[in-house]
Amino acid sequence: QVQLVESGGGSVQAGGSLRLSCVASGFTFSNYVMAWFRQASGKEREFVATISQSGGNTYYADSVKGRFTISRDNAKNTVYLQMNSLTPEDTAPYYCAADSNPRARTTWRVYDYWGQGTQVTVSS
Repeated sequence: QVQLVESGGGSVQAGGSLRLSCVASGFTFSNYVMAWFRQASGKEREFVATISQSGGNTYYADSVKGRFTISRDNAKNTVYLQMNSLTPEDTAPYYCAADSNPRARTTWRVYDYWGQGTQVTVSS
């Protein structure tokens, strides 16, 4: 049974930091590209960041570049998202996703597996 379980969300003030984690099970984690998406209220699910199977390549949305860092630990079947300099515009539930295609893809519909999400709320 495939599972992606996110944690680490919470409420912070603008300028603060959070670190999200996503633990995977039920599939060969190291064979999958991993990504983070978010979906603000009333908006479509938005790409945030992706990381290659080995962790050697990363790609970010322009809106988070320089503030967020995606990483992974294949020994722990875990992907992380370190979020710094948070702003109210970063408020959303954040979802991790797994893609069997080795390319870094930003379209949420192509991803194979999804977590249930973890809420991030940033107050001004």
